[in-house]
Amino acid sequence: MRRKIFAGNWKMHKTAAESEGLARDVVEGLRAHPTSSEVVVCPTYVALDRVAAVLTGSPVLLGAQDMHWESQGAYTGKISADMLQAVGVTYVIIGHSEQRAYFHETDETVNRKARKALAGGILKPILCVGETLQERETGLMEKVIQTQIRGAYAGIAASEALHTVIAYEPVWAIGTGRNASPEQAQSVHFFIRELLASLYDRSVSEAVRIQYGGSLKPENALELLSQPDIDGGLIGGASLKADAFLGIIASS
Repeated sequence: MRRKIFAGNWKMHKTAAESEGLARDVVEGLRAHPTSSEVVVCPTYVALDRVAAVLTGSPVLLGAQDMHWESQGAYTGKISADMLQAVGVTYVIIGHSEQRAYFHETDETVNRKARKALAGGILKPILCVGETLQERETGLMEKVIQTQIRGAYAGIAASEALHTVIAYEPVWAIGTGRNASPEQAQSVHFFIRELLASLYDRSVSEAVRIQYGGSLKPENALELLSQPDIDGGLIGGASLKADAFLGIIASS
């Protein structure tokens, strides 16, 4: 049985001090109400070190919001997998729709980052995929998801794929207050699992966890998380408040 995983993507919110406080609230909340799920928080780069200190000795893992595919070099403003690992990062979000929309992320760069993260077991990538509203309404959803999944996993061995997480985030539901219905979300998650089976085999597809992201909140979490192929959530806005984030986790 797959262990559910919940990752809070704090995006460009919270100062280092505010991030430290939020992390502490999450840790204390989980100590009061333990969970069998895996929990990750992903603050901004400038808060990673301080949040790492708060998480020490707790079951909460540290994640980053992106990384570069090179180990070092003249890449102003970027950060490497080794740098992330050095401050205690375990997971890294790769290919988020906002990176694709605003910062020219492509399937090729997603793949380069994923391969670098996995090299030598450095980091575990959370690979984001998802369609726009126009792509869904024009019947292109499956083609878009297939292209993104095949691009992300190009050249990645089955043994490495087992250390990845996929986050399905319908772009039209991110930060809009809209969310896919449980049936819509389950349908895409099942489609992704079948894609993994075609790329690798059934054992890999049944082992890889697929999160849902897109206006996931305590009010809709139970229905979504009860679907057989939804293995947790990549949570944006609701993760900025400890009570909401913990409420979603408690719904699983």
